[in-house]
Amino acid sequence: MSTIDDLPPLSTVIEDHGLRARKSLGQNFLLDLNLTAKIARQAGDLTGCDVLEIGPGPGGLTRGLLSEGARRVLAIEKDGRCLPALAEIATRYPGQLQVIEGDALDIDPLAHLTPPIRVAANLPYNVGTELLVRWLTPPKWPPFWQSLTLMFQREVAERIVAVPGSKAYGRLALLAQWRCEARIVMGLPPEAFTPAPKVSSAVVHLTALPAPKFEADAEVLNRVVAMAFNQRRKMLRSALKGMGADIEDRLNAAGIKPTERAEQVSLEEFCALARAVAAP
Repeated sequence: MSTIDDLPPLSTVIEDHGLRARKSLGQNFLLDLNLTAKIARQAGDLTGCDVLEIGPGPGGLTRGLLSEGARRVLAIEKDGRCLPALAEIATRYPGQLQVIEGDALDIDPLAHLTPPIRVAANLPYNVGTELLVRWLTPPKWPPFWQSLTLMFQREVAERIVAVPGSKAYGRLALLAQWRCEARIVMGLPPEAFTPAPKVSSAVVHLTALPAPKFEADAEVLNRVVAMAFNQRRKMLRSALKGMGADIEDRLNAAGIKPTERAEQVSLEEFCALARAVAAP
């Protein structure tokens, strides 16, 4: 029996509704409701919060979020096969679960959410990084969300929290750490999922800061970082030559040696470089 509510175990739900996971949708179902409740707790105090969930599948994390006290959950699900199972959860938690069928990349959830808002999701592998980048790069900051609690492949999670000098350090780390506090809060082995993926997974918790850690224009910073890491093995004076003929002068103005490589440059230094590039 389930240990978090009086609904059937997820294995029964999947069998009853014929919900075999589809690789084309990036699906790997987490069946242990104790684990899904533990993930929900990593999102913090959910009472008084609306929660956006992407790709709920048969609803394991959805049930965890609701049982942990979420005021309301908005779940966006692309797989129409999952809707009857999610409808059963909505009946169990009247007025607390809204399900929208569709692609999360095409849907604006804000019309259906009331602040404060948190995001919690076992993201489908095939869209996880794209959704994260969108949430980290809104037109205005602070964003609509207070925190993101997201499950990724372990490799992606390590890229989000990576430090300078490591192989995982790159654009994703800089985007996340410029305006958020980011940390890995849970690890999950492949056998926790059905079907078991070939890689381990990890849950990352990101808390939005009121303002960026260092001053920089978001568009300029993103352009500099993307260009620097696009040719990460090259010295910055070569990798960034498309920024202008005077890029060495601007690197020096930012306190960065032109012979450095992107993976050696800290967030603070990249922000200084973005300011130098934006200067007249």
